[in-house]
Amino acid sequence: MPETQYLSRKRALDRIAKEKLLYERRSGGEVSVCVVYPNLYRLGMANLGYQAIFQIFDSHPCVDAERAFLPDPDERAAMRAGNGRLLSFERGRALSDFDILAFSVAFETDYLNILGVLRMAGIPLRRSERAGRNFPLIIAGGSAIFLNPEPVAEFVDLFLIGEGEEMVPEFLARFLETGRDPARLAALVEIAGAYLPDYFHPEYGDDGRLTGVAYSGPAKPTVSRRFIHDLDRFNTSSLILTEESVFGDMFLVEASRGCQWGCRFCAAGFMYRPIRYRSPDKLEAEARRGLGERSVIGLVGAEMASVPGVARIAERVADAGGRLSPSSLKADCISPQLAAALGRNGARSVTVAPEAGSERMRKVINKNLNEDEILRAASMMVGEGVENLKLYFMVGLPEERDDDVLAIALLTAKVLKRARVARQRVGHVTVSLNPFVPKPWTPFQWDPMDDPRSTRRKIALLRAELGRLGAALDAESPREAYFQTLVSRGDRRVGAILERLTERNCETSGEIWSELKRIRREAEAGRGSLPNPDFYVTRRYAHHETLPWDFIDHHIHKWFLLSERRKAHYEHQTKPCDVHRCTVCGAC
Repeated sequence: MPETQYLSRKRALDRIAKEKLLYERRSGGEVSVCVVYPNLYRLGMANLGYQAIFQIFDSHPCVDAERAFLPDPDERAAMRAGNGRLLSFERGRALSDFDILAFSVAFETDYLNILGVLRMAGIPLRRSERAGRNFPLIIAGGSAIFLNPEPVAEFVDLFLIGEGEEMVPEFLARFLETGRDPARLAALVEIAGAYLPDYFHPEYGDDGRLTGVAYSGPAKPTVSRRFIHDLDRFNTSSLILTEESVFGDMFLVEASRGCQWGCRFCAAGFMYRPIRYRSPDKLEAEARRGLGERSVIGLVGAEMASVPGVARIAERVADAGGRLSPSSLKADCISPQLAAALGRNGARSVTVAPEAGSERMRKVINKNLNEDEILRAASMMVGEGVENLKLYFMVGLPEERDDDVLAIALLTAKVLKRARVARQRVGHVTVSLNPFVPKPWTPFQWDPMDDPRSTRRKIALLRAELGRLGAALDAESPREAYFQTLVSRGDRRVGAILERLTERNCETSGEIWSELKRIRREAEAGRGSLPNPDFYVTRRYAHHETLPWDFIDHHIHKWFLLSERRKAHYEHQTKPCDVHRCTVCGAC
């Protein structure tokens, strides 16, 4: 066994020995499936979606399921040096020997890792290169895929668009009927949410813009995003526990999908419409079960303070000696009851997300939150004993001005001042700052990302102001945001850029950025065949142009998104979603 594969197998076996499975695994099955998380093990095992999909495959009587992850950096370096191959996690089987490789993709930046995994497995990257040869069927799903699968459309045989609890069993049933014969893959189109990119042919104008998509398959040239009406029918909580996970001290429970507030930058608030909550009784039962495994219950969803019954659940967890850790809280929804429960039993930190520093920008993004509500919530949390406060903001938003950026520091100063006046003890106040990345299926999908140089200037401006206050700044790199925007808004031609990055072994943010700059210079000089990345990142898309993701039906009217974008310009807010009486956006 090559040294690289020995290192990988030893590490995998050590990790398996430390895992605790909370369900009974099946063995055997006529169809072999490797469920791949295209990033590190510690990230994959912290992802509830990945665990849920693996369990669906693993529990099917006809499936023999294993896992695979992106190797650790030292393993990847050893593979390149020794020509090693990526093997499955459980048994060390070659990925090329499976019937199906199923990628679960939570983040668009992992698109590059899909190509890396295929390359390390010795599988040709492009769908056309695998045709007629004995390679696995490559399928992909996950939240990133919902929004825009096009940058990896040349590399994947089949996408499953939407929530997988019902769709994956349907896919397996059809696959068992048709087998691996590509000629019979057409039958998979009948599954709602199935997208076979071989049938869709993008067409471009002389200016490089997408002008339309020709369709050569059966049925309609649209793909309907799948969603689950009743979340209580399915448990989405930790299924495999390991302390190596980034949330290794937590038992994770999904509380909701979607968000009622309609923030105009937020993909989760639109792609998961309509908002759905798990029932309080269901959540409480899952929390009780989780306390048998971990002392911290991580509540997962877009916004947790408005989850029905959340204060009672937090109290019950605290009464049992545990602690509830919500992913994020909307300030005006934090009740004294919830704050008190979160502050018990050693709560160390809570994240409050004002998103923007100024009242004007919060109207632009439809945050429906004023300064008094933010200050009251922060004071309440600190007063109940929460040690550290994280304030989440964005920079580079549409319609933003420098005074809006400086308002982040002013708001942070007011949080600190109120705590001092009330004689409250504050541990660390951290401002978490992310550059704005325009996302498909949001009102800001037409907007460009702020130029990275402008974003860096704003971050430096804010860092200086926060330093004077004694508050820490944790800012995401504009370079990383640039790459994320490229793959978020890209069309199929971006796939060739991903191939180039893979060929050059670009893995770190710096390596990716350097290569993208080289590609941009080549495009500006008229050399090479790759598109200019700026075309997708810093260009404002026209309202009338065909967008790469338009063929997906998210059940949201495009005119509604455009009207929300116009409201942002005029600083007009929209009321939260009322799923019982409102049908304006088209999701209900």
